[in-house]
Amino acid sequence: MTYKSTLMKAACVAVSVMFLAMGDASAKRFKIAVGDAGGSAQHELGKKFVEELKRLSGGKHKAKLFLNGALGSEQDTVNDAALGTLDMSILAINNITPFSPTVGVFTLPYVILSLDDAVKLTQGPIGQELVKNTIRDAKVRIIGWTYTGFRVLTNSKKPIKTVADLKGVVVRVPKNEIMLDTYKSWGINATPMAWSETFTALQQKVVDGQDNPYLTVHSMKFYEVQKYVTNIRYIFSIEPLIVSEELYQGLSKKDQDILIEAGMLATKHSANYLRESEASIKADLIKRGMEISDPADGEKEFIDLATKAVWPKFYESIGGKDKLDNVLKTLGRM
Repeated sequence: MTYKSTLMKAACVAVSVMFLAMGDASAKRFKIAVGDAGGSAQHELGKKFVEELKRLSGGKHKAKLFLNGALGSEQDTVNDAALGTLDMSILAINNITPFSPTVGVFTLPYVILSLDDAVKLTQGPIGQELVKNTIRDAKVRIIGWTYTGFRVLTNSKKPIKTVADLKGVVVRVPKNEIMLDTYKSWGINATPMAWSETFTALQQKVVDGQDNPYLTVHSMKFYEVQKYVTNIRYIFSIEPLIVSEELYQGLSKKDQDILIEAGMLATKHSANYLRESEASIKADLIKRGMEISDPADGEKEFIDLATKAVWPKFYESIGGKDKLDNVLKTLGRM
């Protein structure tokens, strides 16, 4: 081998080593904010998304979950994603509503009455329209949906079976006008409070109660500070996975498709996880000392007051009464 060829070979080896050290410049390491703790429905969706993202990209792309609000409040993460300073977030849909009001149709009381309703709405034309609206309004794109279940009411004071039983109970709710007005329709002024402050507020009895699905009550260990559960069904909790639209548009078409498919597979997993786990989680809460009861008269009093007072007030913000009518028609209720 000549001296010149030896130098050429050495140079090629050096360049190869350099590129191996640099890695694939297009590979991504996504940060995903998660509002809830480990073991929650949000966490379950996030884990599946991370797994599918890695598999579909052949290991090129990876992601890390930051649980329990470690990257900020759920509403803050919407702002951060819109600005492009955060990649993704999994959060309750009521925390997107202030940025894109039309998604509030999913948080109107007693609109979604089952998991099947939630799947039909999010996976059909109505869900697709809300994805477009959220891109337009909030500069974030919904690529997955967490199905967490009905927001049952918990409190530390007494069993609640009627609207009258709510008197004297201080209830924490998210900073969401629809949810606040629902409680007003039941005769009480709920206390708006950030999610990160809720457990401590319950523990210190700043508030007496809160509402969240069984999966969240369990993962957040609310059984340590709450005794009574009422099976109200006023909101079915849907918690989207959002991605920064700026980030999304900066990806190749292939990588965009990978994100969408990973989100779709995680969404399907979330629905199955709820079906398979909610009953056992509910049973475990009973073992841990929580007392569960149903509202009187099939919840009719709660339903009548909330739908009559709250629905008309928010027709304009969700895009008009026809938007709600379309949802109800899709669900076979008109």
